[in-house]
Amino acid sequence: MSPPSPRQPRRAAAVVLAATTLAACASQAPRDEPPAAAPAAPFASAYVPSPAAPFVLEGATVLTGDGGRLENASVYVADGVVQAVGADFEVPAGVQRIDARGRWITPGIIDVHSHLGNYPVPSAKAHQDGNEMTSPNTAGVWAEHSVWPQDPGFNTARAAGVTSLQVLPGSANLFGGRTVTLKNVPARTVQEMKFPGAPHGLKMACGENPKRVYGERQATPMTRMGNVAGYRTAWIEAREYLEQQEQAAAGEGEPPTRDLALETLAGVLKGEILIHNHCYRADEMALMIDLGREFGYHPGTFHHATEAYKIADLLKESGSCAAMWADWWGFKLEAWDAIRENIAIVDAVGACAIVHSDSEVEIQRLNQEAAKVMAAARRAGMEISPEHAIRWLTLNAAHSLGIADQAGTLAPGKMADLVVWNDNPFSVYARAERVYVDGALVHEHGNPAFPSQSDFELGMIETGAGQ
Repeated sequence: MSPPSPRQPRRAAAVVLAATTLAACASQAPRDEPPAAAPAAPFASAYVPSPAAPFVLEGATVLTGDGGRLENASVYVADGVVQAVGADFEVPAGVQRIDARGRWITPGIIDVHSHLGNYPVPSAKAHQDGNEMTSPNTAGVWAEHSVWPQDPGFNTARAAGVTSLQVLPGSANLFGGRTVTLKNVPARTVQEMKFPGAPHGLKMACGENPKRVYGERQATPMTRMGNVAGYRTAWIEAREYLEQQEQAAAGEGEPPTRDLALETLAGVLKGEILIHNHCYRADEMALMIDLGREFGYHPGTFHHATEAYKIADLLKESGSCAAMWADWWGFKLEAWDAIRENIAIVDAVGACAIVHSDSEVEIQRLNQEAAKVMAAARRAGMEISPEHAIRWLTLNAAHSLGIADQAGTLAPGKMADLVVWNDNPFSVYARAERVYVDGALVHEHGNPAFPSQSDFELGMIETGAGQ
């Protein structure tokens, strides 16, 4: 038998002390105390904005995010929020004034489709945490439970002006699980990154991915009709689960046994959780809109949506967003019929168009991806201004995530998430010079005070790993 470690006596003493304290509490007479507060939501946001002194950026070209463009304008920030935007407002004495002449200011970029933290770098099997490929319906899993805040990709995205992002599960399953919206700040835990007040999303997937994953196993679904039958079966079960919950709340029966997957689906039916659907083909997006009508939920945002241009009018009628690439195509059959004008056409009919990444590389140049769309549209005879295109990266993205009341535009009372660019953000020469989250400077190009490595990267460098 090995000798006791030095920690064992201390641990034993702690246990005795705890037991004594509990016994003393139990012997005390009960007191009249106010009822306990309602329990907090599980894994609630612990995000706290960094303290920052007020400042005003002066003399810039400002794209407000909602179609506005202001020349020689200023942005005044205090208490973490935008206080004023324009040229005709007074700034209190003592506020730091920053010369932004020749610069462009936009709201912070929001990426609605990311897997940072769930598929982090370095890419290794031990890090592959985005796809729970064990059932066509894994609506009970939450992406945030796999997010690794040490992923160096968060830093490189922040240096590119990305201030918020949605992390989703992968697309192997019909129902992949819950998504989470994050503030792109250095943090120790995912709770410290969770965007306060942002609703969860539910990742769904159409088409080739689920039918391939389960078809190769000779399991259901292996066809597109099997996909739809799987959705409908799940929504029928969710409707029954919700009805049992509502009846129990009215004192008309027992609540159902708690089920994490049905809990998520019921949250969608109650309008508390938003749908984010991986879907390429026009016909399948139309089916998903009809599916929402059948079960009484909003079809939400279609991701990738390479054929969105074919049903742009249907997207507008249903109030659905389409989050798309600028020019990805051809890597599988359902991505074959893509066109470079896709985003511009969806936008032209008045539907909600978004540029997304789905890539740890593309997230570093979303402004350039939007510029590709502008160029393709120009060749097709559609002129799109910078003040309009910025909506694809800011306001429309915020609308998709249910956070447009807090972010996505530069307006008084909104979170001061903003980017100062050295040039027109849709120029090939543009770079993010300064990035602010809730008014705190989180990146400044060329400033060594802002580390470009996470603790994980610094540890690799210190030990010489990989050299």
